[in-house]
Amino acid sequence: MATLLKGKPLADKIKVAITQEVTELVARYGRAPKLVAIQALENAASSVYIKNQKKVAESLGIEYELMEFPAGISQSELEKVIKRLNSDKSVTAMILQLPLPGQIDAGRALSVISPDKDAEGMHPQNVGKILLGKYSIGPCTAMAVMELLASTGVDLYGKEAVIVGHSEIAGKPLGLMLLNKFATTTVCHIATDKRGALADHVRRAEVLIVAVGKASLIKGDWVRDQAIVIDVGINKVGERIVGDVEFEGASAKASQITPVPGGVGPLTTTMLMRNTVEQFKAQLAGIE
Repeated sequence: MATLLKGKPLADKIKVAITQEVTELVARYGRAPKLVAIQALENAASSVYIKNQKKVAESLGIEYELMEFPAGISQSELEKVIKRLNSDKSVTAMILQLPLPGQIDAGRALSVISPDKDAEGMHPQNVGKILLGKYSIGPCTAMAVMELLASTGVDLYGKEAVIVGHSEIAGKPLGLMLLNKFATTTVCHIATDKRGALADHVRRAEVLIVAVGKASLIKGDWVRDQAIVIDVGINKVGERIVGDVEFEGASAKASQITPVPGGVGPLTTTMLMRNTVEQFKAQLAGIE
């Protein structure tokens, strides 16, 4: 039976380090990092995430402000808000809460955020730094997965790593991050599945990361013996929350596996806060 890779103990450990770092920065510079969240469309899941962000930020000594706008806000109005925050020296970083109203081009809005104030690591310039292997921040979900992998102590050098899902927040940046660790990396997606090749790729994986959002997409008997399995998926099936991997079958074969819930999720907000602190440090270094 696989060992559970739980996110909360790791998140708690990282939070202790962040709190200490923030305390030292406040003592030295007389101010704390400040994260601003922008919300333009009320959504139950987004509201839960915002509440958690505020709670975690304040527990770490990070200032947190929520700016709420009507769902009818225009692209130009939203971009004016972002540009104003870009020039506000009291603001360390900002996050655009998704979903956004239909009239808003989220990608365009994200690109207006200064890369120096990008709390999610999603600005094209920051994604480019991942490509070059010279990054201190990154998309929170991808960074959470890499922290979990690091906590296993397994050397990724040359390992067969398979990612299922190629989203901008997980699959694509993870592909680059794993390549930076010299893992032999394969990224699978809907076309892989339609071709009927998904199971074959999964069976080769010594490290398997699944981030699709489809319950039980990955069958337990596909998992390679002693594989490390990171299940990013969160799906509601009846009254249960399950991942993208058949947990029972996979845990019988894997060496380590994340539970759902309780695996990647608890780490994502922590990564958002660490990104904010990293941006703060970079900004302070620029004025010294």
